[in-house]
Amino acid sequence: MSVKTLPERPAPLPGRPQATDWRPTPGRAAIKRWLTVAVGVSRAAVDATMIVAAFYGAYQLRAHIDIFSPFLTPSNVTYGVMLAVVVATLLVTFAFSGLYRLKRGISKIDQFYRISSAVSIGLVLSIAVNSMLLGERFIYSRQMLLIGWVLCIALVTAGRFVHSALMGIVRSREVARDRLLIVGTDKTGQLVLRTIRRSPWLGYDVVGFLTHGEAAGGGRPKIGGVPVLGDAAQLPLLVRAHSVDEIIIALGGTPHEEVLALAQRVIDQPVNIRVYPDTFQLITNNELSLDDLGGMPMVSVRNVALRGWNRVLKRGIDIVFSAVILTLVSPLLIALAALVKLTSPGPVFYVQERVGRDGSPFLCLKFRSMPVGAEAATGPVWTTPDDSRPTRLGRIMRRYSLDELPQFINVLLGEMSIVGPRPERPHFVERFSQSIPQYHHRHHEKAGITGWAQVNGLRGDTSIEERTRYDLYYIENWSPLFDLKIILKTIWLIVTRPINDDPAY
Repeated sequence: MSVKTLPERPAPLPGRPQATDWRPTPGRAAIKRWLTVAVGVSRAAVDATMIVAAFYGAYQLRAHIDIFSPFLTPSNVTYGVMLAVVVATLLVTFAFSGLYRLKRGISKIDQFYRISSAVSIGLVLSIAVNSMLLGERFIYSRQMLLIGWVLCIALVTAGRFVHSALMGIVRSREVARDRLLIVGTDKTGQLVLRTIRRSPWLGYDVVGFLTHGEAAGGGRPKIGGVPVLGDAAQLPLLVRAHSVDEIIIALGGTPHEEVLALAQRVIDQPVNIRVYPDTFQLITNNELSLDDLGGMPMVSVRNVALRGWNRVLKRGIDIVFSAVILTLVSPLLIALAALVKLTSPGPVFYVQERVGRDGSPFLCLKFRSMPVGAEAATGPVWTTPDDSRPTRLGRIMRRYSLDELPQFINVLLGEMSIVGPRPERPHFVERFSQSIPQYHHRHHEKAGITGWAQVNGLRGDTSIEERTRYDLYYIENWSPLFDLKIILKTIWLIVTRPINDDPAY
């Protein structure tokens, strides 16, 4: 009988921090497996509890409130069978919908969308199953079903959020954390590191960086306190040496063949691999789709969403929303206009030329938040966190984005959209168009009051490359639900923003 021996320890790498022991740790692996099972079981238990609570609540509401017609009450046994079928069907639907395979870090709004869809499909299936099982005894109240549907979506979503928050607390306290290795030491890799550090609830421990042809990381033992362990050529050895659970390949401008070659080196090891896409690759985070053309297999890598009827739909939404908002906040607009006039000499509005769709200039409206001539000495500049130019009222308006309310007039006039790439001044557009590839592509659509880049923290004096990538992603992946997601995230950020934070920065 042959005896399986452990591979020899990798040879020391000159000038690089080394792992103390790279031998497999079966105890840690077993704990992680059990924790994974426990998380899945607890999530399903929370879902089942919320489903039961939703339909019990719907039953009680319908039993005590007559809506349009008397409430028919079958036997408790019949309702018990119906409820058991509903719970089982919904849990199975959740599983097939991927709700038990959600990746960490998924946004709450995306979770809500997926839960709403799964609950709706599951209830339709449960009606069919109950009808087959109970036959003539299957008598149910349509009003109760409607109430149960609404409560089920609300309670399951709330239960998921609480469960995720608890798991985030557990992960942030060094439990069930994954060991992460970042390939790439330039600004892309450093952006990944900063994002992970801002999100301890994701449950990652960054064990180190690997270089891949970057001169920036080669001469530094650490980047942001994280060691540079070696070169990507040693990837398989270092994955084993540091018990790595996940790899993020963050290489800007690297040919996809090299990225695939890196992934192939560890394909036989139990490690997850993610690729942070290059800022200006052709595919801006689109999901690939397989279809056919006259029988020939084709892979779609780019489908522009904002075209044809979608543009008409988006414009219709803009008109309705902007008209409603301007009507509702008209008293506030009058009050702010009066306060601007009383607290600072000069005009009420700050009218500035911005670049819109297809490079066409337009006059963007804002309430004036700075004294007249604030840029006379400096010329066009971005605001900074310690900017002393805004007036006292201007700081308050900018804190709650009230200075941007007049831009809904631009939306109503068709010069802007509620959601879209942030409009820039011609001075900056000309400069960025010369230095940043594909920057001009963001002007294929109307500028927006808010946008995908803004709700992801890319505003003010931040990376134009990253902002452009987010803008292009939005243009190619637009949908009404995507717009709604951005609007909800914008409202949430305004409400939760720190008092001293300037959103213009």
